[in-house]
Amino acid sequence: MRRLNRKKALNLVKELDAFPKVPESYVETTASGGTVSLLAFTAMALLAFMEFFVYRDTWMKYEYEVDKDFSSKLRINIDITVAMRCQYVGADVLDLAETMVTASDGLEYEPVVFELSPQQRLWQRMLLLIQNRMREEHSLQDVLFKNVLKGASTALPPREDTLSQPPNGCRIHGHLYVNKVAGNFHITVGKAIPHPRGHAHLAALVSHETYNFSHRIDHLSFGEEIPGIINPLDGTEKICSDHNQMFQYFITIVPTKLKTYKISADTHQYSVTERERVINHALGSHGVSGIFMKYDISSLMVTVTEQHMPLWQFLIRLCGIVGGIFSTTGMVHGLVGFLVDVVCCRFKLGVYRPKEVALSDGHMNNHSPAAVENSTH
Repeated sequence: MRRLNRKKALNLVKELDAFPKVPESYVETTASGGTVSLLAFTAMALLAFMEFFVYRDTWMKYEYEVDKDFSSKLRINIDITVAMRCQYVGADVLDLAETMVTASDGLEYEPVVFELSPQQRLWQRMLLLIQNRMREEHSLQDVLFKNVLKGASTALPPREDTLSQPPNGCRIHGHLYVNKVAGNFHITVGKAIPHPRGHAHLAALVSHETYNFSHRIDHLSFGEEIPGIINPLDGTEKICSDHNQMFQYFITIVPTKLKTYKISADTHQYSVTERERVINHALGSHGVSGIFMKYDISSLMVTVTEQHMPLWQFLIRLCGIVGGIFSTTGMVHGLVGFLVDVVCCRFKLGVYRPKEVALSDGHMNNHSPAAVENSTH
């Protein structure tokens, strides 16, 4: 009884077989089929190989949400060189809450030569080329995100030559912590002094002929400083055409959380609009000579996450490639074979060519067997 039940179950399983086996005696191999199979297997191997590189690659996913962090401080990382002596310039930040942060809270003044050495000039040109490419191809930003802490440092390299002239510039570098509200970081003539109604700069003792706000922004970023990230103003250089000239940078800051397989950091991206003009009160162009960076913080926060293709998805795509190519080539081969048979049948070519039949008198007849049989009768 048990054997009978097992036999019935085995027969039932055999009936459900979706892959019936064809005896080899019923299978006919052809040269065309072998050629198509060889092409199909080659295409499968190439696409599977390319799919493996897609599986190894990663991409950046961008998510947007409202920034609810209003109590923390915003860090400003600064490295700017001005073509004036350090005793003539002063830097500070004044925000919308009338809170002033002076440069003494985190910035250093270093006397330097404003002109770059040959190696430094080469570095700056390379940085500007990268900036131009990033403006044209925005996808390069994803490449920088995935390779942070891996690429070369974006800081200005030290001079390789000896100084042949006294310092004529001032390098202002360091970082400041400010409130997360709109503000104005500026570098102008004279040191900043507190004032009940704001702030002021001691500029009365500096002659107008010494004004020269030609400057170079080696680095300007907000938030945590991450090696390998190139910011929009890095490498910017402006040369004055007049002593009394104002340079303005209008910056929009976007809080950013960066999560990759190498690093997890809270930083900030920003976009900038530039403007410069000569101060001439007689012509109605009023203002103060200097460098002014007016920044505003966006209410949205961007989360940038590096993602990888799951293994199960890679296997499904691989099966789709193999099955799709196998089915498609089989259909194409069958269609081409059918068309060839139709053409050969129409023009009596190949296997459809009439066979030659030998007559009793030794002559050859090209007629079909049916015609020969009718003639003999």
